[in-house]
Amino acid sequence: MKMNQKIAIVTGAGSGIGRAAALALLRDGWCVALAGRRAKPLQEVAGGWAVGGAALAVPTDVADPVAMRHLFDATVERFGRVDLLFNNAGNGAPAIPLDELSVEQWKAVVDVNLNGMFYGIQNAFRVMKAQAPRGGRIINNGSISAHVPRPNSIAYTATKHAVSGMTKSASLDGRHFDIAVGQIDVGNADTPLAHRLTQGVMQAHGAVAEEPLMDVGIVGQSVLYMANLPLTANVLFHTVMATRMPFVGRG
Repeated sequence: MKMNQKIAIVTGAGSGIGRAAALALLRDGWCVALAGRRAKPLQEVAGGWAVGGAALAVPTDVADPVAMRHLFDATVERFGRVDLLFNNAGNGAPAIPLDELSVEQWKAVVDVNLNGMFYGIQNAFRVMKAQAPRGGRIINNGSISAHVPRPNSIAYTATKHAVSGMTKSASLDGRHFDIAVGQIDVGNADTPLAHRLTQGVMQAHGAVAEEPLMDVGIVGQSVLYMANLPLTANVLFHTVMATRMPFVGRG
C-alpha cells in the first residue's frame, strides 16, 4: 500500500449503486473491501484490482451482526484502517397493499435496511474511533423514499425514513471523534432493480406511467465526491436524481 492510501468498505457492492460506487472509488485510487451476500458478483467487481491488492471481496450478510463485525475486522487486517463506509445494501418488499404484507416480508426489509445499516454505522464507529489518525466518513444510502413514498411501499419507506434519523444522530455523535456522517438519496438510477420503471410503475393517483432513469455511474461519482471531502467538511444530505422523474410534486 502507498502512504496515505484511503480505504473504503462498500456494502451491496456486487451490483447496482454499490457496484458503481466501488468502481468509482477503485478508479480513483482507493482500496475497497467489497461486501455482499453473493461471492461471484463481488469477485467480478474486484477484477484485476484484486490481483493488484486494491480490492478485497468479503461475502457478507449485512443483517447478521457477527458477519458485519467480521467484515470490518477483515478490512482492517488487510488494509490497516477504514476511512469510508458506503452503507449501501438494501432491499424491498413486493408492491402489495400494506394489509397483505406478511410479518416475514416486513422483517426482511427491516433486517437489511435498518438493522444492517445500524450494524455498519456501529462497526465503523468502533474502528474509526480507535485508529490513528482517528476518524473517517460514513455515507448512508437513503432514497427518494426517505422523503416521499411510492404506493404500496410501507416497509421500504419506513426504513428509509429511519435511515435519515440514523444519519442525523450518527452525525451528531461522530463530531467528537472526527467521524463525518452523511446521506445520499438516489432517484431513478439505471440499475437492474430500477429498470422496471421504464415499463411503467404505479403513480400516487393510481395510474401507471413510465419513468426516466439516469446513468448509475453518476451516483458513483456523487459518492466519490462526498468521499473525497476533507473531514472538516460534510455533505449531510445529497439528492441525485433523474431530472424528469416525478419527485418534486409527486402525488
